[in-house]
Order: sequence, then structure tokens, then C-alpha cells
Amino acid sequence: MSETKTIHAAFAAHLADVLDALENAGTLPAGLSRTNVTVEPPRDPSHGDLATNAAMVLAKPAATNPRVLAGEISGKLDELPEVTATEIAGPGFINMRLSDAAWRGELAAIGALGADYGRSAMGEGRRVNVEYVSANPTGPMHMGHCRGAVVGDALASLLEYAGYKVTREYYVNDAGGQVDVLARSVYLRYCEALGEDIGEIPAGLYPGDYLKPVGKALAEEFGAAYLGKAEEEWLALFRTRAVAAMMDMIRADLAMLGIHHDLFSSEAELQAAGKPEAAEKWLREHDLVYDGVLEAPKGKTLEDWEPVELPLFRSTKFGDDQDRPIRKSDGKWTYFGADLAYHLQKAQSADELIDIWGADHAGTVKRIKAAVAALSEGQGKPIPFDVKLVQMVQLLRDGEPAKMSKRSGNFVTIADMVEEVGKDVVRFTMLTRKPEAQMDFDFAKVVEASKDNPVFYVQYANARIHSTLRKAAAEGLAPSDAHLDRLGADELALVKFAAQFPRMVEAAAAAREPHRIAFFLYDLAAAFHAYWNLGNDDPSKRFILTEQPELTGARLFLGQQIGQVVKNGLSLLGVEAVEEL
Repeated sequence: MSETKTIHAAFAAHLADVLDALENAGTLPAGLSRTNVTVEPPRDPSHGDLATNAAMVLAKPAATNPRVLAGEISGKLDELPEVTATEIAGPGFINMRLSDAAWRGELAAIGALGADYGRSAMGEGRRVNVEYVSANPTGPMHMGHCRGAVVGDALASLLEYAGYKVTREYYVNDAGGQVDVLARSVYLRYCEALGEDIGEIPAGLYPGDYLKPVGKALAEEFGAAYLGKAEEEWLALFRTRAVAAMMDMIRADLAMLGIHHDLFSSEAELQAAGKPEAAEKWLREHDLVYDGVLEAPKGKTLEDWEPVELPLFRSTKFGDDQDRPIRKSDGKWTYFGADLAYHLQKAQSADELIDIWGADHAGTVKRIKAAVAALSEGQGKPIPFDVKLVQMVQLLRDGEPAKMSKRSGNFVTIADMVEEVGKDVVRFTMLTRKPEAQMDFDFAKVVEASKDNPVFYVQYANARIHSTLRKAAAEGLAPSDAHLDRLGADELALVKFAAQFPRMVEAAAAAREPHRIAFFLYDLAAAFHAYWNLGNDDPSKRFILTEQPELTGARLFLGQQIGQVVKNGLSLLGVEAVEEL
């Protein structure tokens, strides 16, 4: 990455120098925490270009008055050549106004940094494991998986761009009863491929046509060797082959969305390696697991409930309403028990864990976070662990519920969606609302060419820019940073907006919220379109003025860099910045 500094990074460094100087002078005590000190645009642009809360944050630990401290800080900031004025507001905020030259310098910085404009080192190379999708390997990817897949993938890209070392992981749930059901469903299709009349698919099995090729492949490989044989003779083999076939399908479906995981971890392999037993042993040694009997479930009478002693995790110690079993009465691991061991395994090669779950798993968040905290601390390495919950998506077509897919049997697949509206539309749309909020995906609305469609609105801004650049090139005009002093207040207002991108990347990465980038891009597109529309009413505001090549070159350079910021933001979301619509 280039050594070119963005304006926000430069002023954070300037402020650090000022605070260092005040420490050296004895005005501030040495060693005060500056963690909560910020430099950012004020909420009201009329208050200035940048603001800092440094005096507010540091006054109390420094045992001084915040406005007095603000006066000391602002006095030194006033000495900077980029600062034209400072103002102390309210109880001690410091507002700064910067010179036009400073903003022209920022525009040049976008051009110099290119694809790296917005990239940050805030992660300092810390290893983050982001686990997302992790759908049961029983069929094609459907809309229930799509939103979490996009959120997880965009978050992974955002964290990488912010300086973290990211592992994208998929947990293959191949040890539960659902894979036995899958194997039995495939066995039916195997019999069908050999000419047997299987009739209606029995309730409880997977009915989708997607299993027919799996059954056919097994019939071609083994002939009638397993036809009519007892289940124990074929179940393990068919389970292994079926899971492998489903994972191939899942990888292909995810690839349609531009999603590729670094690591696929098998629950079956985890259990075969004795990882859950090792986790249970440690938990028992630390009195976090004990053998006990759960209370009768609500609504059950003593006649139809039999008390069974089970190994229970002390989740009530961490705020849960009851302790939770890590094994079932038959000795098999509960999902929670296996999940404990899996998270411990992940923690051994990461500094931080992030899981993307469906909102229907909200009830298990507290206990798994508590268990992971206990396990990781016991290993001498406390691991921050965050769970992001993603709400379901309602599929509509012109406001009506969308029809289901024949291929899957009973749901709309990701492949269906991508084939109809395209990867970029699906990905961007999934990030146009906070993941914890319900959302509608209307096949008609997401391809509308209107301001109400964020995907189109952002892409249209980039396409408009490139159309202008092509038109200028045809007239022998090109972007140039040689005369940026020709840019006025309207143009610099657009630069000020674009200049928030690096700060937005860091804020979104810190909050683990990639949708903030989508929101920012929509607002940047709106600012660009508003500037563009000035030229409709006032021809002197147009990008291309053939009689003024210096001003035209500067405006084209401005447009080119706004396009660069849009492209950088879209790349974090896994969306291509199209140059023509």
C-alpha cells in the first residue's frame, strides 16, 4: 500500500502529535488512554469539516475543565497549514474547517491510492475466523441460506480490507440424523435408477429431483449390488457419497454468488477425533459440567416423562434459564455439545471468532458464547466470540409470494435467484438492510431502473461516470489533476463526502456491519447524482466544457475518483462496478 495518507488518517496523526506535545509540556498527564478519542465529520456540516472529542474524553482523567483543555488543543491545531479555523462547541467539542487545498489533496490521494483508498491496517494482522452458511449437506442452497451467506462473505472481505487475516469457514453438519435421512432418500433414487417403481416419496425423506443424479451415479457404479439389501449394508456408504455430492452442489451454488470458503470442517471428523470428549473432560475438571436430571418439560405429566441423568453444562451460571445437556440419553452428542468442541477447535488457530447464524438460533447464543468463553479462557487464551443473527427474507414477485422451485421440491434456490436477476443484484440487495431486520426481496423491484432500487442507483452513478469519460475521450479530453484549483465549492463538497470512505471502512469493520458500506455507497451515489443534475439547470456545471479544457480535466478527474470509491466499496460487497447499463 502506498504511503499516501487519507485526510482522516492525517488528522488523527496530527491530533496524536498535539496530545503528545501537551503531555510533554505537562498540560496532560502521561499515559492517558486515547481509545475513545475520535476525529470525524460533525453531524451538521455547517459546523465544520472535522470534529474531535479529545478534550471531552481526556478532561476528566486529566482532572481539568474540558473547554479549557479544548482551548489548549485547538490552539495547536490552528497552527496546522490545512486548518483555516477551529471552534470550541458545547461542553468541549472542537470543530475544524479545512482549506480547499486540503480537500484537493484528498482528491489527489484517491487517485494515488486507487484500489487501496480506504484500506486500513486497524486489524494489525489479527486472525479472525468467520463461519457462515454451514447449511446441512442435504440439498441445494436455498433462500434461507442466502442472506447469511452474503453477510458473512461481505464481512470477511471487509475485515481483510481493514487489516485482519481472515479464514472463511464452513461447518459441515455430517454427523446428525439428517444425513441418515439423506442416505435413505438417495437409496430410493438408486432403486429408481435401476428401474424400480418407488411411488411417492415417503414423508420424512427428501423429495427433490436434485437427488436423482446421485442415485443414478451410484447405480452406474455399483449396479444392483445393494438392491433389496438391509440398510446396514449400504447406509454408511450411501451417506458418505450423498454428503460428498451435496457438498459439491453447495460449493457450486455458492460459487454462483461469488462465495468461496477457505476451510470446510466436518462434524463427523471432529467426533471421530474425540474432540467433544476432550472438551467435556476439561469442563468437568472445572466444575462446568455435572451429571444431573432436567426438570420435566412444560406440559408433560409425570406419566409421560421419564427422568434421565445427563451430563449438563452449567449455562445458568452465565445467564441461561436452565443448564443444558451436552449428550442425549443414548450417549450421542447434542448439537450444543458438538458445537462446544467445534468452537474450541476453531479457537486454537484464531484470535477471534465470528459466527453468522439464522435468527431462529437466537436462543442458543448466550449459552454457546458462555461455553466458548469458559473453554478458551481455560486454554489460557480468551477468545472474543461474536454471533451475528440474520433474519429470513420474504420472496415476492410484484408484491405476491414467489412460486417455489420444482428442482428443489419445496423452496426457491439460490441458483434460481442468480439465474433470474444476477449475482450482483442478489448480493447488494441482501446488504441494503441491517441483517437483524426482516426484508422483502421482490424479483420485480430489484431490477427496476429507479432511485428506489439501491442496486441500480449505485451502479448508475458508476456507469454515468464512465459514459462521461468515454464521451470526453472521443472529444480528445481526459481526466487530469494538474488544475484541481479550478474546482469550486460544489465539487469539493462531493470530495468531502467521498473522503468519509476510509473512516466508514474502519467503523463498519469495528462494528462487524458490512451493510454500512452499502448505505454509504447509496448516499455517495445520491450526492454524485445531485451534483450531476446541477448541469441540467446550469450548463457551466457540466463535466465536459470543450472551451475550458483545464476545468474539464479537473472535473473528469473528480468523476473518475468518485467512480474509484464506488468501485472500492462495491468490491467489499462482492459486487462488480459495471461501466455500462
